[in-house]
Amino acid sequence: MRILVTAASRHGSTLEIAAAVADSLARRGLQAEAGSIEDVTPDGYDAVVVGSAVYMGHWLEPARRFIEEHAPVLADRPVWLFSSGPLGPPEHLVPEGDPVDVAALAEASRARGHRVFAGRLSKADLGFGERAMVAAVRAPEGDFRDWDAIDAWAGELAQAFD
Repeated sequence: MRILVTAASRHGSTLEIAAAVADSLARRGLQAEAGSIEDVTPDGYDAVVVGSAVYMGHWLEPARRFIEEHAPVLADRPVWLFSSGPLGPPEHLVPEGDPVDVAALAEASRARGHRVFAGRLSKADLGFGERAMVAAVRAPEGDFRDWDAIDAWAGELAQAFD
């Protein structure tokens, strides 16, 4: 079984999560490959994991477009979705539910599940407009990704492939 793990990532953090999921699946004996959502298609894969960074409650356009353009192919194979975006230590994260557009994307792709992971914010990576937005919402800087939780989720996916 060939598994594609892909993500839309503005500054690389979400793509790093996709790579970690693919690596975790590979460690569990599955053939998984990670790639940027702009550089891949689901053709030739038996299952697909699609992720996106979340900004202002929405997935990035390349991820939405990927699912919309490939919906017929995705609907014919197992698909899982993940989002990356909440910032702060896990004990301070307020569950906000799924990003606004995930329900429609999950329906279009017939996704079997969706998971939200905390993200990373490095103000040095941001442009002027993004820095202004981060300041306005008082977003904390740091890497809040929980690599153990990401690995555990990949383990759940691996079991689903058995």
